[in-house]
Amino acid sequence: MGWKILLPQDIAIEARKYLQDKGHELIMGSGIDEQSICNDIKDIDAMVVRTAKIPASVFEAANKLKVIVRHGAGYDGVDIEAAKKHGVKVLYCPQANSISVAETVMMLMLCCSRNFTLAHKLYLDDYYTAKMKIPKFELEGKTVGIISCGKIGSLVAEKCMKGFNMKVMAWDPYKPVDTFPKGVKVIEDINDIFKECDFISVHSPLTEETREFIGKKQFEMMKPTTFFINSSRGKVVNEKDLYEACKNNVIAGAGLDVLQEEPFNKENPIFQLDNVVITPHIGAATKEATTRASMQCAQGIQEVYEGKKPTWPVPGF
Repeated sequence: MGWKILLPQDIAIEARKYLQDKGHELIMGSGIDEQSICNDIKDIDAMVVRTAKIPASVFEAANKLKVIVRHGAGYDGVDIEAAKKHGVKVLYCPQANSISVAETVMMLMLCCSRNFTLAHKLYLDDYYTAKMKIPKFELEGKTVGIISCGKIGSLVAEKCMKGFNMKVMAWDPYKPVDTFPKGVKVIEDINDIFKECDFISVHSPLTEETREFIGKKQFEMMKPTTFFINSSRGKVVNEKDLYEACKNNVIAGAGLDVLQEEPFNKENPIFQLDNVVITPHIGAATKEATTRASMQCAQGIQEVYEGKKPTWPVPGF
């Protein structure tokens, strides 16, 4: 007899079929808010989590929950300590969205280099200003700094070097030097990234160590021509400091796929800045990445169901 699997949000049809063919029952949730999930979790064996937050209250309401799988590379929305306390395994999909996020980073870099936000704002009413008077730059020959160089950071480095003939510096104290992509200059002091690079792309997970670890001090180290790119988590950056740095031209601007508050608050003043490009956390939102993540979630649940060691447990599990 299979498990009851809660889906607060739907997953790819390929993954649904896989789980149903294995004999599991899929139950669509009534909502993604905390109370709805607490109401739905009774008698549930497994759950796939996309954008919903899973605090301790969910584990306290569960009576049969055995495994949660995060439909993506981040798992900061799940209360890991509560999961351990209640004996629930937590899995994730650390590589399913790597290609899509890396492509999003390149899009943000290109949009920043062509001053897209301001050009888009002006081009219907003032075509020639948008076309000819707004500063625009090539990526060719520029230096990009990668902060945290895992799968996504490595893909970004390769795309920058091979596709745009850029120079790449990378900082990642947890990565062996011989595992960085060929051609990358490995940096031991992260401050060298802030001081020397024309583009800085952050790929750090959100931990207590990385929470707002980039702020005013780091922005003031950067060149006034530097663009800051963040496709990881909004909370790794002090957003007020980033706003001030962009507003006051301490740096050239920013390309952001994430903010501290999601869904975005339209009153956030950062939306008023002409030198900031913002996308609604779409890095992993491609069809290909969604299908890969859904399938890896389904396969992870099946591994636990069969008593096998899961391929992608969250560190610590």
